[in-house]
Amino acid sequence: MGNSILQKKRIALLGSTGSIGRQTLDVIRSNHDRFEVEILTAQNNCDVLIGQAFEFNPNVVVIGNPACYGKVASALKSLPVKVFSGEDSITQVMEMDSVDLVVSALVGYAGLRPTLKAIEYGKDIALANKETLVIAGDLVTEKAHAMNVMILPVDSEHSAIFQCLIGEKSGNVEKIYLTASGGPFRGKSREHLHTVTREAALKHPNWKMGNKITIDSASLMNKGLEVIEARWLFGLKPEQIDVVIHPQSIIHSIVQFIDGSMKAQMGLPDMRLPILYALGFPGRLSSDLPRFSFLDYPQLTFERPDKELFRNLALAYEALETGGNMPCILNASNEVAVLAFLNDKIKFLEMTDVIEHCLQSVSFISRPSYDDYVATHRSSIMKADEYIVNKQKHRGKN
Repeated sequence: MGNSILQKKRIALLGSTGSIGRQTLDVIRSNHDRFEVEILTAQNNCDVLIGQAFEFNPNVVVIGNPACYGKVASALKSLPVKVFSGEDSITQVMEMDSVDLVVSALVGYAGLRPTLKAIEYGKDIALANKETLVIAGDLVTEKAHAMNVMILPVDSEHSAIFQCLIGEKSGNVEKIYLTASGGPFRGKSREHLHTVTREAALKHPNWKMGNKITIDSASLMNKGLEVIEARWLFGLKPEQIDVVIHPQSIIHSIVQFIDGSMKAQMGLPDMRLPILYALGFPGRLSSDLPRFSFLDYPQLTFERPDKELFRNLALAYEALETGGNMPCILNASNEVAVLAFLNDKIKFLEMTDVIEHCLQSVSFISRPSYDDYVATHRSSIMKADEYIVNKQKHRGKN
């Protein structure tokens, strides 16, 4: 019994140099007696990846960008670390038997393929990459069920729902409420949003996150993606999932049951909390993270989201209702739109125009296969890119 207690959980961390990846390593660093890092992967940030490898001494390191392979391999030659490169390698290392839990902290579409491969090989998933379920929630959940694999949500909202449902029967859930801070533009007018800058959109009031998710939060697309993710994680109908603006970000989400009672999970806005819960599940690990005090927050307020002004949330609900490959189209076009906004190619509100154009112009498939999702993603990117180029040409003429 003593040996089993001391046995460390071996972690594969996909996207170790991003915001969630670094915070996951913070959690592992504080619990080095319980976890060890088996795999680290990153796309381009080779300097940070090299530093992480020296500190955590993983079995395998994968750098997605092949151009960075030489630098990483040379820097780590003194360590007993296997170094690979290329996106195919990120997927292939999911076959390793020496992994107990895969933390998917990749951004966007890139998370789908390695997550499916990890499930295929029976690895439990701590999922921070919500896009995986947005794109192909039916395929992912069906395969996870068949392989008896747990999907442990890392998003603070879905972790909250997951924690509230422990010990409850799924049939007793009437609906759930996903909370949203409202982002930096809560309460602003359409005129204001016409002129917002990249820098303003990246100033989230409560959370420290990567650029992509911060822009999604500002446009409420992040909450739309979370609605779709919740449908697959918890087996709910669209009408059972509601969104409420909660500017303080203390109540992370709420479950309402058929008797009218409600459960909420609360805490300070710190992503290390849901990461810690996912890594430690089914236990709950102690931590020295800052504690919430009601006296510091004498008022917790709530309001309805403005789906007319922040239309991305409405588009996400529409994509979920339609089903098929529509959420995949939504996600791909949003990825292109966010990148274009970050690169000053389009304005803030024009991101919604890009997404709406793609939802209307990319071919609908009611029961897509994996190959259909891949083709839909590519087609949506092409349509979005074309729309943005035409928008820029039109603006140049005027």
